[in-house]
Amino acid sequence: MSPAASPQILDGKALAQKMQGELQAEIATLAPQVSRAPGLAVLMVGENPASAVYVRNKELACEKIGINSFGCHFPEHTSQEELEAVIQDLNQDPRVDGILVQLPLPPHLDAVALLHTIAPEKDADGLHPVNLGHLVRGEAGLRSCTPAGVMRLLTEYNLELAGKTAVVLGRSILVGKPLALMLLEKNATVTIAHSHTRNLADLTRQADILVAAIGKPQLVTADMVKPGAIVIDVGINRISLPDGKAKLVGDVDFDTVAPLASYITPVPGGIGPMTVAMLLQNTVASYLKQWAAGT
Repeated sequence: MSPAASPQILDGKALAQKMQGELQAEIATLAPQVSRAPGLAVLMVGENPASAVYVRNKELACEKIGINSFGCHFPEHTSQEELEAVIQDLNQDPRVDGILVQLPLPPHLDAVALLHTIAPEKDADGLHPVNLGHLVRGEAGLRSCTPAGVMRLLTEYNLELAGKTAVVLGRSILVGKPLALMLLEKNATVTIAHSHTRNLADLTRQADILVAAIGKPQLVTADMVKPGAIVIDVGINRISLPDGKAKLVGDVDFDTVAPLASYITPVPGGIGPMTVAMLLQNTVASYLKQWAAGT
């Protein structure tokens, strides 16, 4: 790889719109045969403003392509037992193909236990241990939306991964770990870096593919990037500007890194829209599987 005078933008927003159009057409064809549309239930607890925006965006995306949205919004004080009972009911509801618990949750709730309550075949976020186990084994199954979105975006641009050196910054179960497995599945050589990694910049400068998924605004700077690298920015951070306004930025300092990269994702408009698109795709996949099991 060599540095690009003008890097190619990996446009997640455009790809997400393309995918939504394809899903909309697929649903329009299938719904009359199945006698219902796909259904997605999103559970949100409390009044977290960011969560409310994310949930509303998901509901609007469902409405746009023909997925029935079963919004389940609960007050802050809702108990663990109440939520687990709701999830159990949704597991049995034939109208619901996907279930998602919007994070973060209030501190008195156990998010992992709630996730484990979701039936694996309705795990729209792809985070149930059964689905993560399928990923580890390289088997078919629902995939975690954000890392699956990264992989789908790389595929759309025909970027070769086999034999490439990939460094993933972040080891969360939401992004870092599953993405590392997905890259490994495509025959990349993968290193996961984290808060205890020594000489981080020395490591990241070796990466043909550098993924930032750590939640620290503009941490990745030009001195950390190999010329010609593919740079994937998963971070979404809100920072305050001197004039009192706020701005969304990623984990990558886009202005300094972009001139070095061959391909780079913007924030916003990169991986964020892809996460929603993959959520919709997972829901439709579960819908098709449920229909096939009943026919």
